[in-house]
Parts: sequence; structure tokens; C-alpha cells
Amino acid sequence: MDIGTHLMKSLEFRTVFTVSVLGFDVPVTETVVVTWLSMAVLIVFSLIVTRSLREKPRGFQVLLEAGMGFLDSLSGEQFGKRGRTFSPYIGTVFLFLLVANIIPVFSPIAVFGHEPPFTIKPPARDINFSAALAILSILVVLFSGLGARGFKGWCANLLHPVPMMLPFNLLEYIIRPLSLCLRLYGNILGGFIIMMLIEAVFPVVLPVALSLYFDFLDGLIQALVFTFLTTLFIAEAVGVHDA
Repeated sequence: MDIGTHLMKSLEFRTVFTVSVLGFDVPVTETVVVTWLSMAVLIVFSLIVTRSLREKPRGFQVLLEAGMGFLDSLSGEQFGKRGRTFSPYIGTVFLFLLVANIIPVFSPIAVFGHEPPFTIKPPARDINFSAALAILSILVVLFSGLGARGFKGWCANLLHPVPMMLPFNLLEYIIRPLSLCLRLYGNILGGFIIMMLIEAVFPVVLPVALSLYFDFLDGLIQALVFTFLTTLFIAEAVGVHDA
């Protein structure tokens, strides 16, 4: 198989199975399956680490509580007294994206022209996944602003700092999710394409080493960037840092 064919085949969104809903066959793609797998990993991990919590933490519980303490502290700095309201969402988005981005590390690779039995592809390479997550985040931003300021206060904020900024402030609710979506999608897709090209040219050793960067480190960076920007947008919507 030549490099072009290998790349095009890798970029396909294969249908794993179909589900019949109200007489319609709904295709379940690789993106959906890997998304479910990422959620399952987080759910199982949560059940395992929380089943034997102690009043006096020790072992792994110390690390967990330190992580929660850091998240609460960060949320407190960004959201003030509302920190505990938003910290579960911020933490969940980060962990979900982290798992979804790095899970391809465990995907088998082709060796000497032999195709692996299956591949695990990052769901964020599908713009539908990135768009859905960006839309969810901007909805949280919108309803957080309405809840914190009230409808009149939210409308008044659209006129800040001067009334002529109204159309530009409204456009932010389109530009921001678009920016979140394309940044995540573009970076993950770019790393995925590079890995596919490397696997096609150097099928042994090199893909494994570079996967630690393109799948793990880059996946971590993109999860941090998406979460950080979402945090800033929510903080601005609730008006914590308003003068």
C-alpha cells in the first residue's frame, strides 16, 4: 500500500456497527466508540479509586486529594465564591480530553506491511467531536453568565464597554466555540496525520518513540489549552474579574 492510500485509509471514519432507532439505522463510527471507551475508562477509574476512601488519606488517596485541592484552588482564583460550582465541570473536561487524546498510545501499529487487527484513533480528529465539546462549553459559558448576572445584567454586559460593541460581543458566542473547535481539531488531526506518515515510512521503532510526543504530550497540551480557555471564558461570563 502506497503512502497516499495508507493516509486516506487512516483518515476514513469507519462505521463499527449500526443501531436501529425508530426504524432508522444509525451508524456508530470509530469516533463514537472511542468516545465511549474514554468515558468507560474514567468511570471505571473513578469507581476503583473511590471505593476505599479513608478519613485519614494515605497512598493514592493523598495524590487524589492533592489534585482536588489544586483544582478547587484554581477554580477559587478564577471564579471566586463560585469555584466549587464550576470545578467539577472543568476537571471533567480536562480528564475526558486527556484520556481521549492519549488513548491512541495503546493502539497497535502496522509492522512490515501487516495491518493491525484494530486501531484506536483520537476522537478529536473528527470535527464533530470537537464541535460538540466546544458547543457544550460555550453553553456553560452562556448559562453561567445568565445565572451570575441575571438576564438584565447579562444584556447590560453585552453593551460593555460602549453600546456599539453589542454586535461584536454577540459574535463572541460564535467565534469562541469556533476557535475552541478548530484549535483542538486542527492540532489533534495534524499530529495524527504526522504519525500516520511516519508509520508508513518507518514502520518499526520510530513510531513508538514519536507516539509518546504526538499522542501523549501533545494530547496533554491540547487538553490543557482547551480547559484553560474554557475556564477564562466562564470567569469572564460570571464577571469575577470585573473592575
